[in-house]
Amino acid sequence: MKALFDIVSHKCSKAVTNSYSTSFSLATKMLANSIRQDVYNIYGFVRFADEIVDSFHDYDKRTLFDRFEEDLELALEHKISLNPILNAFQETYHKYDIDKHLVTSFMKSMRLDLHKTDYLTEADYKMYIYGSADVVGLMCLKVFVKGDRKKYEALKGGAMSLGSAFQKVNFLRDLKADHDDLSRTYFPNTNLNQLDEASKNAIITDIENDFALGLKGIKELPIEAKFGVFMAYRYYNQLLKKLKNTPALDIKSTRIRVPNYKKFELLTRSYVKYQLNLM
Repeated sequence: MKALFDIVSHKCSKAVTNSYSTSFSLATKMLANSIRQDVYNIYGFVRFADEIVDSFHDYDKRTLFDRFEEDLELALEHKISLNPILNAFQETYHKYDIDKHLVTSFMKSMRLDLHKTDYLTEADYKMYIYGSADVVGLMCLKVFVKGDRKKYEALKGGAMSLGSAFQKVNFLRDLKADHDDLSRTYFPNTNLNQLDEASKNAIITDIENDFALGLKGIKELPIEAKFGVFMAYRYYNQLLKKLKNTPALDIKSTRIRVPNYKKFELLTRSYVKYQLNLM
């Protein structure tokens, strides 16, 4: 029975979210039940693609990625996959009429991570950010507005800015791992071997501008999505504040984190702000 397999697929996507990201999992739990599973389905898909290029060092990553992409195309075409993560994703993809170019752009950026190690121009950097982060925000936005094209077009700018902000915070937080373990440098015109305060502050100012635009978009989201997305915004904004107060050389040598107790404190304070309309 396909319905039973779909239930299993949903559970797999939820398990992936809960296992790989406590912060995203916590924010997703704050979404309305009517859209929560679909966000799990999107996260499971993007996480698996990302894991192939970032983590499976003892395997042929290119072959694994090629096979994953082939299975993805078949899943979208035939509306089923024996890979439960892709089976769950294709359901959400068709349910909300997610634009194919969003999926294509995401896979293109993930494929770049198989061989590209630096982004020397602003154009290349923005292209990677769009494919790796902005489009994920747009996929989620399709769910948040339940496929309403007019609402989607009105809110897509804010969703893209928020996706960019989240990804850039990740880049800055993971500077050491990306540079030392994966030999990657995402920020253009920045010498990461000698990261100074001026370079760090320029990156942070850029992220703060993205966050400001993203927050405007959050305020216009449907009620089912607003608090969950606001929670994610608050978490990443807190992470950015910690990075801002950390010396540039320390960012290069360690990974800045927000402890779990702080995440739950943020949840409480965010809920108060949300209820009092102080977003």
